[in-house]
Amino acid sequence: MPQSYEYDVLIIGSGAAGLTVALNLPEHLNVCVISKADISSGATLWAQGGIAAVLDATDSVENHIQDTLNAGGGLCHEDAVRFTVEHGKESIDWLIESGVTFTRKEDDDQYHLTREGGHSHRRIIHAADATGQAVSTTLASQAAAKRNVELKSGRVAVDLITNRNLSLPGNRCIGAYVLNLEDNHVELYRARFTVIATGGASKAYRYTTNPDGASGDGIAMAWRAGCRVANMEFNQFHPTCLYHPHAKSFLITEAVRGEGGVLKLPDGSRFMDKFDERAELAPRDVVARAIDHEMKRLGADHLYLDISHKPADFIKHHFPTIYEKCLGFGIDITKDPIPVVPAAHYTCGGIISDERARTDINQLYVVGEAAFTGLHGANRMASNSLLECLVYGRAAAQDIARREADIPTVPSVPAWDESQVRDSDEDVIISHNWDELRHFMWDYVGIVRTTKRLHRAKHRVDLLQGEINEFYSNYRVTNDLIELRNLVTISDLIICSALQRKESRGLHYTLDYPQAQSEARDTVLVPTTYRTLAP
Repeated sequence: MPQSYEYDVLIIGSGAAGLTVALNLPEHLNVCVISKADISSGATLWAQGGIAAVLDATDSVENHIQDTLNAGGGLCHEDAVRFTVEHGKESIDWLIESGVTFTRKEDDDQYHLTREGGHSHRRIIHAADATGQAVSTTLASQAAAKRNVELKSGRVAVDLITNRNLSLPGNRCIGAYVLNLEDNHVELYRARFTVIATGGASKAYRYTTNPDGASGDGIAMAWRAGCRVANMEFNQFHPTCLYHPHAKSFLITEAVRGEGGVLKLPDGSRFMDKFDERAELAPRDVVARAIDHEMKRLGADHLYLDISHKPADFIKHHFPTIYEKCLGFGIDITKDPIPVVPAAHYTCGGIISDERARTDINQLYVVGEAAFTGLHGANRMASNSLLECLVYGRAAAQDIARREADIPTVPSVPAWDESQVRDSDEDVIISHNWDELRHFMWDYVGIVRTTKRLHRAKHRVDLLQGEINEFYSNYRVTNDLIELRNLVTISDLIICSALQRKESRGLHYTLDYPQAQSEARDTVLVPTTYRTLAP
């Protein structure tokens, strides 16, 4: 029989955001963290660059705030930016106290700070070129040692449970239905507080730097439950993903350009200075569009990022992971340029939340890439994302601690009903629809858009939605079906948001409206006024 569980706090997602919440909650609270795969398998693990924070005497909070506002294309919420930056150093101090080992300078004992696109100062603290791995494994180890925290892998959330689902008064989240991937049964998780920390939705695109689980589950679930979402049209494409037939989604960190790497055409000439005076240190949206433009102009499959002019020892010390990975594909980056292509990387929009990470539904929080805090605006500045996970994760934990004594136990909830469905004998439909979705999202809703392309994508996503709804209603849920259902929801939200924005701003660039409007406005979608995309 499917299991039923009850906790004080249910955290859906085990990246930096989710684990930060878990580790900052009072120890008398009973906490459960669920993840699709291994606890350390999320997007945090793959983050190479580092974490932005004001840690040097020559830098300042105001400098970091201004850089973020500049990168955000006029859409950052200044209060959210200030809140995040002002809590940066204490968040880094907490990571160090938790055991994360950051890289230090060779000539003294100070931490080595690097610089990335959009930053006016060196303020990126890092653990060589594998910062995410250092953060993720350390926090997972800390969480595993806490007696009040239970870690459950091989679980994927299906849908949130709210009072409205049960026709009860109020607007409260009381847990989630969760598929156990080991026995393929849906379990019931009741909780006084629920935290979404599921990451972004870049798997909606054909090429992405994200792990397989980045299917927008939390955003889609929150939308179905009644939460507003904002700025879903702003999908950040990382300019430099390794281009090789056997290199699956391997990112070449921004720090390579920060340390002197230059972008080159196939003939070996540089080109970034023609697009921006900052050249390789321009914000990611500028660099990604420049690469996309040159690839289309030349009919090239990829371009090159070259740091071979730096000393070999310098390259191996600062970028050991990239050096070894490329060497495995026959590319010696101390001698050869790295073949690169842009790829979907980060979801700047998400579930609307406040400074305490609270959503539109009571006792439902969101932290990390699934959230829209107002920090990133129209373009996330490099290395602000992990900082957001830490700052808002700690804020969510503090708010839960402050409120938990006043929140009653959850009501009884019916178990998941599988009596009216059967096992699928046509899984080819899921794989075919998945491929179709990711192809037309890449072709029609990618780095450069047009209204005509967006309408074509909207037509196709509506057709897919009908097929998937029918499939979902008649067959038992599987991980692939859950992710596909969520990605179609996410894709529709992206397309609807993009059609609303009649301008080019930040990451949203359309040939039909190449200029930015005089007034910058968020694109807010409300479930009660937009067609809900799934039952």
